[in-house]
Amino acid sequence: LRHIVDGLGGKAHGVPREDGFDITVASEVMAIFCLATSITDLKERLGRIVVGYTYDDKPVTAHDLQAEGAMAALLKDALKPNLVQTLEGTPAFVHGGPFANIAHGCNSIMATRMAMALGNYCVTEAGFGADLGAEKFLDIKCRLAGLKPDAVVVVATVRALKNHGGVAKADLNEENLEALEAGLPNLLQHVENITNVYNLPCVVAINAFPTDTKAELDLVEAKCRELGVNVALSEVWAKGGEGGLALADEVVALCENGDAAGRSADTFAFSYDDDLTLAEKIEAIAKRVYRADGVVFEPAAQKEIAQLEALGFGGMPVCMAKTQYSFSDDAAKLGAPRGFTITVRQVKVSAGAGFVVALTGSIMTMPGLGKAPAAHKIDVLEDGTITGLF
Repeated sequence: LRHIVDGLGGKAHGVPREDGFDITVASEVMAIFCLATSITDLKERLGRIVVGYTYDDKPVTAHDLQAEGAMAALLKDALKPNLVQTLEGTPAFVHGGPFANIAHGCNSIMATRMAMALGNYCVTEAGFGADLGAEKFLDIKCRLAGLKPDAVVVVATVRALKNHGGVAKADLNEENLEALEAGLPNLLQHVENITNVYNLPCVVAINAFPTDTKAELDLVEAKCRELGVNVALSEVWAKGGEGGLALADEVVALCENGDAAGRSADTFAFSYDDDLTLAEKIEAIAKRVYRADGVVFEPAAQKEIAQLEALGFGGMPVCMAKTQYSFSDDAAKLGAPRGFTITVRQVKVSAGAGFVVALTGSIMTMPGLGKAPAAHKIDVLEDGTITGLF
């Protein structure tokens, strides 16, 4: 379903064309759902979805098909922020879920604003690191919603840093200070993105695993403090809320006072300006956030950028679709790689969401199954009991 040919069978069955499906969390409807601020805004955004082009390259929208009302009716109740609670009774919203590697990676604006109105502090997640989740939260969601965060928490694990230092996943439980130190530049680049690119105060939360040794935890903390970065050990997995008190104290201090360099919500800056061209915005992200030497635009992407700018979409922010395993567009380049370029093969507009999507490297917006699909574990016993669902 990633790459199909449809519209076959003659004039009554549509126009023959190459097409494909996106995974739900990468769809424009999910992005619209998360960026909408009301039912009215939701309908307007749905109506702006570009579903195709005429023979003279004019966009055809969902509004042209009079489809936005029906779509909004399906999403009416889903638009309400979903209130849940932690095991300790702390309220939380789980609302929307676009992946940060192939979509914009943030929960809904409505949930964030509601949380800000109802609590002293609102903590929101943006997954897949400061090159993806944080970049899109700050450059897309904050830009479109007018938000200015007071502080950023970069979550790190000893296991992930050892992996970036060259340790195979099967060996991550063993202490390896040499590999840990070799992988630390990856964490430090994430931190520098927050402090030097976006000018925000930052604290590193070391998410402790039972297999971490004291020497490993001490090394991460020491290297962070060498750069003047606040760091706190998070033991929430083992101890619940009590295990997060040290981190909470650091976050509150940064929110109230900023950091020692004077960074705060007032110094927050985007990684690129609105008035740049689409290519310049992509290059700014690649050079400033990924530390790439430059961007290679394939001919198809160049043509698409020119078309989108001619249609008036050039002022939109950019949503980069890129592997989450590397700062580059090559999943094998771990750590903090240098001397590479980013290849953009396709550029498409999500007009309702309000951003342009740039597909880099070999990233796919509809991933395949894992090596062992869940279906392999499901069975029915002789008495009718179904096994393997959970």
